[in-house]
Amino acid sequence: MVLLSSPSTFVAKFQHHHRSLLHNSFLPAPSYSLSRPRFSITKTIPSPFGLQLRTAAALSPIHCSSNMVKAIRIYEHGGPEALKWEDVEIGEPKEGEIKVKNKAIGLNFIDVYFRKGFYKAPTMPFTPGMEAVGAVTAVGPGLTGIVVGDLVAYAGNPMGAYAEEQILPAERVVPVPHSIDPVVAASILLKGMTAEFLVRRCFKVEPGHTVLVHAAAGGVGSLLCQWASALGATVIGTVSTKEKAAQAKDDGCHHALLYEEDFVSRVNEITSGKGVEVVYDSVGKDTFEGSLACLKVRGYLVSFGQSSGAPDPLPLSALAAKSLFLTRPSMMQYTATRDELLRSASEVFTNAGVGVLRVRVNHTYPLSQAAQAHSDLENRRTSGSVVLIPDGC
Repeated sequence: MVLLSSPSTFVAKFQHHHRSLLHNSFLPAPSYSLSRPRFSITKTIPSPFGLQLRTAAALSPIHCSSNMVKAIRIYEHGGPEALKWEDVEIGEPKEGEIKVKNKAIGLNFIDVYFRKGFYKAPTMPFTPGMEAVGAVTAVGPGLTGIVVGDLVAYAGNPMGAYAEEQILPAERVVPVPHSIDPVVAASILLKGMTAEFLVRRCFKVEPGHTVLVHAAAGGVGSLLCQWASALGATVIGTVSTKEKAAQAKDDGCHHALLYEEDFVSRVNEITSGKGVEVVYDSVGKDTFEGSLACLKVRGYLVSFGQSSGAPDPLPLSALAAKSLFLTRPSMMQYTATRDELLRSASEVFTNAGVGVLRVRVNHTYPLSQAAQAHSDLENRRTSGSVVLIPDGC
């Protein structure tokens, strides 16, 4: 398990640092000026809105090549057994691209959604994975501002992180500060940027708010509890075991409820019948109706996952009684531009660096055992973050 800082440092360090950025050459200046981008290209490239996303379809099975690497491939939707470990061919980076040798790969529930077919990959077969940290091994023609050996991270598109090496658009990677270990960076970037937009932009948590976080001991849930608590909110969390309840409390959750309890009644009791300002729900079907019932008048239900399945259809009239707000956000739309990506990543690395966010890397697996990692994640045998390590690293 990897931990950053200790619980006692959360609030004090947050109050001093949460509006500032780490001052080092790896992070953008606080002004986030786009007049001096981190990466520049001698020939014009499309804006982030027009970037053509490169997927792992570019990795194809081969019989013999000097560019052979190992990767996980999916040929049909299904259970963990659909993850196939095989040889693939990787080309050389083109203009605006870099080749990266991965050191650590973040496992996220969105990988499960793509494997099962809840979300559709643009091609079939495909290589899953949307978060990794690695060293640059080659730079495409005309690209400046990044060199071989730089440590970079990416989270989101393009898909294809479950590979020893991959080709990435330079505009979609961020530099990793020297102070952040690659395994930690791979465990926190996607989950951290998800937590950042959820508590800072989708619904802005403020002192005095009461929030409900489902799956409070999970990768995103853990960070949501820490961040919301540091912002001065009262945090209620739901978990599956007493052990996870203890972890959630350690992460700043003031009230940790077991799923076996009637969480609606408990929230009503804790809030003296007022309800909560916001519910962050990544569980979906099993908690959706209860989440709505927990909200106060003009409360927000932020549904950002469906680990138990998609919620049943909801008529708009169901929101009218308390004038509720319902949103189904995605991190991709909150990091669509280069500026948004750098802002969000900087917030995450800064808060991790000063101890506001602590990272629990409770589980690591060899990349070749990704199927076992998926099985453990789906069956709630994990807590905190899960990281895949390329075999041989």
